[in-house]
Amino acid sequence: MQKLVTIFGGSGFVGRYVARRLAKRGWRIRVAVRRPNEAHFVRMYGSVGQVEPVFANIRDDASVAAALSGADAVVNCVGVLAPSGKNGFEAVQAEGAARIARLAAAEGIGRMVQISAIGAGVDSDSEYARTKAAGERGVLEHQPDAVILRPSIIFGPEDAFFNRFAGMARMAPILPLVGGRTRFQPVFVDDVAAAAEMAVEGSARPGIYELGGPDVDTFRELMQVMLRTIRRRALLLPVPFFVARIMAWLLDLGQTVTGGLFHNGILTRDQVRNLARDNIVTGEHPGFAELGIQPMAMEAVLPDYLWRFRPSGQYAEIKESARNLKT
Repeated sequence: MQKLVTIFGGSGFVGRYVARRLAKRGWRIRVAVRRPNEAHFVRMYGSVGQVEPVFANIRDDASVAAALSGADAVVNCVGVLAPSGKNGFEAVQAEGAARIARLAAAEGIGRMVQISAIGAGVDSDSEYARTKAAGERGVLEHQPDAVILRPSIIFGPEDAFFNRFAGMARMAPILPLVGGRTRFQPVFVDDVAAAAEMAVEGSARPGIYELGGPDVDTFRELMQVMLRTIRRRALLLPVPFFVARIMAWLLDLGQTVTGGLFHNGILTRDQVRNLARDNIVTGEHPGFAELGIQPMAMEAVLPDYLWRFRPSGQYAEIKESARNLKT
């Protein structure tokens, strides 16, 4: 009989890659999301009936318990970059993660994977980082043998990082940079999914893993890589942190005053705090090397999905080749 894994947030950026990998390994997949009608594409990752989207709200015990019923393993990929309504940092990343672990333990599920983040820390001045750490504690309280994955910034075809800034570069000649000197260690989304797959399969030891790609670059250097990839030029304008804090405060205020009608998806005060700290592996925990995974480099992947932001789109390389022939 096929084993069953429940993936909370299984239609999201990371979750869909985890679902695809585990479906190929023969698992039955239950994709637990708030809007299952928008997640039907995950059915294509397996054979008929192998992958099934179901409703679940990780703020509610009953729906989480229903999504976990009969499962052999659970993966939690749910997180928020900016709070919105009832889906705040504490409710989703701390209480939600602990709820999943607690109800999984009650169901007799002994194998859990929690997607956290590099920088998670109880003493951080960032609420995002503090609640990620609180979520880890809640998971380990109920699932002491859980595998916790802490990736750096994740890139891939559906990412909200390179795609976002490439879109901005296509529309404007200036890219404002907050924390241009902050270092990142971008990690390919399918490499994170490969680590989660190993954890679900039981081939990764319990504990915390820090996942970073082979390249460490500043925010400014990442934007330079992106601009080269999309064949565009833009002025990279440094924004001092004190200016960024004022901008973020005004944007957060706009969200509060409008009761959420204006959602600050531009720059929050918490994001400014995070941008002030490097986002790279510390070496205090095992990583890809211990898992036997060779992470992909950015420049081997970025052209595969950022080509659409080039002035000539998919024909850019053909035109470049034609110009070389003429010369």
